[in-house]
Amino acid sequence: MRATQVTTGRTFAVAIDHGEDFFTALTAFCRDHDVRAAHIPTFIGGFRTARLVGSCGPLKNPEQPLWEEVQVDSLEVLGGGTLAWDTEAGRVAPHIHVTAGLKAASADGRTSHLLGGTVQFVTELIIEEITAPALTRPRAADLFDVPLLTFGDGE
Repeated sequence: MRATQVTTGRTFAVAIDHGEDFFTALTAFCRDHDVRAAHIPTFIGGFRTARLVGSCGPLKNPEQPLWEEVQVDSLEVLGGGTLAWDTEAGRVAPHIHVTAGLKAASADGRTSHLLGGTVQFVTELIIEEITAPALTRPRAADLFDVPLLTFGDGE
């Protein structure tokens, strides 16, 4: 386990509007407000469509990360995550997970890593900026190239 105390900065309420791409809007928010690291304690909203990490078949190796995705439509979501700086790409690297109820399937649920989504009606977020230490997300070559959260000096 790794841990560090953080210093928080500004807190924002953000509404991503109908038809907007979730990650495009989140990236624009971070750029416009110069947010490089934050956490999203929770967000709620609707998605017209979303792409989640998932597979419809058996996993070849359950120890490896899954890079496949499934698309789901017309869903209500509850999510959260972290934002850290990707030093290689020079941009914020979100790590967002959601629990989603599929409206047309008796609110049958899906829970996974969010890869993308188009907002339906509105998605409302609270974003709490982290000003110290710097949070980064370098890829760990020894763990299947998964981007891992690091604190300040790389811990």
